[in-house]
Amino acid sequence: MGMTMTQKILAAHCGLEKVEAGQLIEADLDLVLGNDVTAPVAIGEMKKMNVDGVFDKDKIAIVLDHFTPNKDIKSAELCMCAKKFSQEHDITNFFETGEVGIEHALLPEKGLVVAGDVVIGADSHTCTYGALGAFSTGVGSTDMAAGMATGKAWFKVPSAIKFNLTGVPAKWISGKDIILHIIGLIGVDGALYKSMEFVGDGVAHLSMDDRFAMANMAIEAGGKNGIFPVDDKTIEYMKEHSVRDFKVYEADEDAVYDEEYTIDLSALKPTVAFPHLPENTRTIDEVGEVVIDQVVIGSCTNGRMEDLRIAAKVMEGKHVKKGVRCIVIPATQKIYLQAMEEGLLKIFIEAGAAVSTPTCGPCLGGHMGILAKGERAVATTNRNFVGRMGHPESEVYLASPAVAAASAITGKISCPCEVVE
Repeated sequence: MGMTMTQKILAAHCGLEKVEAGQLIEADLDLVLGNDVTAPVAIGEMKKMNVDGVFDKDKIAIVLDHFTPNKDIKSAELCMCAKKFSQEHDITNFFETGEVGIEHALLPEKGLVVAGDVVIGADSHTCTYGALGAFSTGVGSTDMAAGMATGKAWFKVPSAIKFNLTGVPAKWISGKDIILHIIGLIGVDGALYKSMEFVGDGVAHLSMDDRFAMANMAIEAGGKNGIFPVDDKTIEYMKEHSVRDFKVYEADEDAVYDEEYTIDLSALKPTVAFPHLPENTRTIDEVGEVVIDQVVIGSCTNGRMEDLRIAAKVMEGKHVKKGVRCIVIPATQKIYLQAMEEGLLKIFIEAGAAVSTPTCGPCLGGHMGILAKGERAVATTNRNFVGRMGHPESEVYLASPAVAAASAITGKISCPCEVVE
């Protein structure tokens, strides 16, 4: 039996010619990631190990993005803990306010992850980097501590599900719509501890930003990781952003998959996940009349340049509905600057939206957009659990940037086709 893409990467990183699903391995790590919420816990655990320093100061990234700019004393103390640790150990890739970005947009932008890498991060959406053909997965803070100390991590080799993507997406269909469709199809535990491998001729029609969004939400189907084959678009992206060497792994023709699905991208419609699970999806024509109070365009899922461009295209020359709050959060400083230079921020501000410095804030109910009891938000984020963005009796609807922008204009969940001629 052959190996999947993920299995080949893991085999190479544990010094074996072959691994099989279910096998326990210890793999070498190319990068260990933590943020202002998870890194302080890992730092505390690492101190208990009585180890002498970190395994490699260049292979650890600490990104202060969740409750920053610091929203209160506790968040400031968490950031201070991470900052002192980074200074003490001379961590190369330490990022805080002013040069920070939302971690899963920042690391690829900085060229810290490339194809063939094994990456762990004390954040569940670390699976984002599978868009680059890397094996990346979220872990707990204890595993992050062990990773920082030893440069290794234990894994159970995952089995895999193959998603054959065919056809060309219609107008307004983005990676967010595709992954919401898939999660709606298989459920939030449909890929539990499995590798979600996206293949097929349809992949060529997906931008890197589409792929980042899809790999990012693999965890919302329970996946251990999401991963795309490396093609010309991937290589172009890596060459533009990184000076590191990369290695391309391809699944064997006789690789074993637990299940296979074929998704015709040309047949998809804009898709919205209703409260309170990402699997609770409806196409835009099934939504009905859902009046909203807030729109958030941003996050590690959809805060990249393409996301902002499509939102600006929908909102240009229009105004946010009276009584609706619209918050736009570019995912990194570089994206913020580029959006400013392209005139996108002007469009958002003239439309009545607020533009924030990069932060995860509202996605996890941290700050910059908390919901009151009974309020509804359309968000380009990745989770809509009970109380995720504020009060337990608020509601979050997940959607693409195009749908979110259109909804901000109309004051209800809307198709962008209703707003843009």
